[in-house]
Amino acid sequence: MRINKFLAECGIASRRNCEALVTAGRVRINGKTVKLLATDVDPENDLVSVDDKPVKPIARHLYIALNKPKGYVCTTSDEFGRKTVMDFFEGKYPGKRIFPVGRLDYDTEGLLILTTDGDLSNRLMHPRNEIPKTYVAKIEGEISESDLNKLRQGVMLDGVRTKKCKVRLLGFENNVSRIEVVITEGRNRQVRRMFESINRDVVFLKRTAIGNIKLGGLYRGNFRELKDNEVEYLKNV
Repeated sequence: MRINKFLAECGIASRRNCEALVTAGRVRINGKTVKLLATDVDPENDLVSVDDKPVKPIARHLYIALNKPKGYVCTTSDEFGRKTVMDFFEGKYPGKRIFPVGRLDYDTEGLLILTTDGDLSNRLMHPRNEIPKTYVAKIEGEISESDLNKLRQGVMLDGVRTKKCKVRLLGFENNVSRIEVVITEGRNRQVRRMFESINRDVVFLKRTAIGNIKLGGLYRGNFRELKDNEVEYLKNV
């Protein structure tokens, strides 16, 4: 088994991030530092460590849905001391290396999937895997059908047009428009920037679904383990 796949099955990180650990010289096999990505591991007989800490494949992976509140970063740690989504799991799963699959902006709330399954994370994050992600955005004032059509057809971000997407007006109340947006890309701050491209600022943004995985009635800051059929969906999407 290749070293990056082995580390991913240990729940260290996605395969891509595991490759970075190897090339940085942070991985040892039987006490010897390895930097070649083509290195093979015998899971039954080799002793593997990362940063001098022994690692072993996880017998049962965790798959978790979190309703991330705004004001949290989607990383396992933060150099600026900001709150991270890992704060919600402190003391919950001893010995498990949980990490977020993708991310939500600091000021965005809603559904975030976390797991110990590095292989699944890598597959879900691959650009060819166009899993629809559903958001509800709020903007001040009314929005025209013409502007909604611009979003549907794609707008230019960094010189590249966004893919066509689904956009519909959910309601207008107290001078605030509620709009549902379903995208299949994952560019940085994409939904906010799409609205900025038509001169509208998002005042609230929430992700309500990732494919068939729904946020539902999960309260802010709460999490649940995914059901077997939800895990199966993610593995076969």
